Amino acid sequence: MANHKSSIKRIRANAAKRLRNRYQAKTTRNAIKRLRGTTVKADAAGLLPRVISMLDRLAKKNVIHKNKASNNKSKLTKFVNTLA
Repeated sequence: MANHKSSIKRIRANAAKRLRNRYQAKTTRNAIKRLRGTTVKADAAGLLPRVISMLDRLAKKNVIHKNKASNNKSKLTKFVNTLA
């Protein structure tokens, strides 16, 4: 266990940030799955901007890598465009 006051606080802060990051990442993954599960183009087109926004936010906070976010956005956009 840490002895310094600042390191104890850092442990608490890191734990809180880790929980928040995990929650946001899981929520984004679920949104991606929901988008991939849609078969109606109008519904998918409505979901796409929200999912892209979530991915951008995670990349900005370094929860996921920026290239991973970019690849996901590209694949999801292609998917929505192929729906009829």
